[in-house]
Amino acid sequence: MERIIECVPNFSEGRDMGVIGEITAAVKAVDGVSLLDVDPGRDANRTVVTFAGSPEEVVEAAFRAAAKAAELIDMSKHHGEHPRMGAMDVCPLVPIAGVTMEECVGYARELAERIGTELGIPVYCYEHAAFDDRRRSLASCRSGEYEGLERKLRDPQWKPDFGPALFNPRSGATVVGARDFLVAFNVNLNTTSVRRANAIAFDVREKGRPTREGGTLTGRIVRDAGGEPVMIPGSLKHVRAIGWYMEEYGIAQVSMNLTDISVTPVHQAFEEVSRKAAVRGLRVTGSELVGLIPLSAMLDAGRYFLDQQHRSAGVPDEELIHIAARSMGLSDVKPFIPEEKIIEYAIGKKKKGFLTGKSLKDYMEVTASEAPVPGGGSASAYIGSLGAALGTMVANLSAHKRGWDSRWKEFSEWACRGKEIQNTLLGYVDEDTASYNGLLAAYAMARSTAEEKEARKEAIEKATKEATMVPFRVLECAFSAFPLIREMVLNGNPNSVSDAAVGAIALGACIRGAAMNVRINAVSLADRTFAEDLVSRSGVILDKAKAEEAAIMEIVEHVFSEKEKKG
Repeated sequence: MERIIECVPNFSEGRDMGVIGEITAAVKAVDGVSLLDVDPGRDANRTVVTFAGSPEEVVEAAFRAAAKAAELIDMSKHHGEHPRMGAMDVCPLVPIAGVTMEECVGYARELAERIGTELGIPVYCYEHAAFDDRRRSLASCRSGEYEGLERKLRDPQWKPDFGPALFNPRSGATVVGARDFLVAFNVNLNTTSVRRANAIAFDVREKGRPTREGGTLTGRIVRDAGGEPVMIPGSLKHVRAIGWYMEEYGIAQVSMNLTDISVTPVHQAFEEVSRKAAVRGLRVTGSELVGLIPLSAMLDAGRYFLDQQHRSAGVPDEELIHIAARSMGLSDVKPFIPEEKIIEYAIGKKKKGFLTGKSLKDYMEVTASEAPVPGGGSASAYIGSLGAALGTMVANLSAHKRGWDSRWKEFSEWACRGKEIQNTLLGYVDEDTASYNGLLAAYAMARSTAEEKEARKEAIEKATKEATMVPFRVLECAFSAFPLIREMVLNGNPNSVSDAAVGAIALGACIRGAAMNVRINAVSLADRTFAEDLVSRSGVILDKAKAEEAAIMEIVEHVFSEKEKKG
């Protein structure tokens, strides 16, 4: 799986496009980082920059941006409406794919330490990266702003987490953290009334609305002993919301910030606003995403809406995205373009690989060429992906079979499992070739000195292990698809039993090919314990696969015989 994090640093400059250009150029100079958005605000005198990539690349780009901001921005001359206390004022890292929040915290603290140590800037860590609960809140870390920073740094309770506890009048201080992905999501209403939109916003937002005497909307606000309003919580956790009128669209919207989409995903927010609107005699006409959204959130939404229709969710990603976008009316006010709005697509991480991007004919031709790759390893993985895809197809056909309506959920779950397996195997088509190329690169290393020879030897061993592990992962993954095939042969759409049978044959061929690749690559390993263990484990899986394929084919033969008897 791709490892992706997003970085959304805020810089205390929103008017001088030359300065902003130099900062973003520092970001773009890091290979593998995609600059997604630059949003300068003149009145706030602040620019929000969004970029993404692998964690290591993003940390490097963020550090370079901090260094450039420290070089170009003089906080002693800065004025703007937005709260701030540093040239790079705040810098959150956000896990997107293949990275846990705990890992993201580690990267945030690594970045904070570099800024503090190498640039001499006081740094506070906030949100999930905070060392102290008092510093979890960005507002708390930034209290007093730039003007109060010199006094704040003299307070032992506000000693920076990294960097000197000294006032840096030019650069100020920086707040670095790790937080969840924030989705800005607006739901459109068939009204121009801000009051009614606000009422729905108060219904759903976590903070809710103040309690009023007599339970009316106009009664006096009930307050606690400290004088604070007693709130009636809204129905959605981790949601901030407000109603407003969008003159550009001529409608009112419920504008929401979803601060933890693992708790309240976009589809749940959309459905809840729709319910609350209906209670008030209003209708939702669509929605819009402001900024980007993770692919997983759109796929989850697609599965949810298909589930509501009692249809199988084990379909291609493109169909899930289409269903989600149509169901939530994401093109109601302006076109929803997945390549621009889904973060993995926007940064180009979902482009087809060298082999998987080719047509069937082109893949065949490049395999037949005199080049050693792609070879049997890639072909085995592809054959396996087709085997799993056939099982997925039968599950989808079974979910929609006339008269089997009560079983749609059962087959949808099987289809979703099959889709995951087929996509994983498809990824190995390119990974097998990449591992071989890595081995060639290791053999090409310099070997003039004793140190170079030793480094080359170690690199070859490491690359050979990876080239052996890839086919082993292929056969493990392919074997996990046999339960799907068996279930489809036994209980799936009887008209598609031959398709499931071909799937079993394809999985068997994949596993036999992968096992041979494990054996041939393991011969070259110096670590014989590792090699012999892997060959033994692959042999066990191969034997089980042969037995499973034979058992499935026996069932298929029985089905065929029964059909032939009936004529």
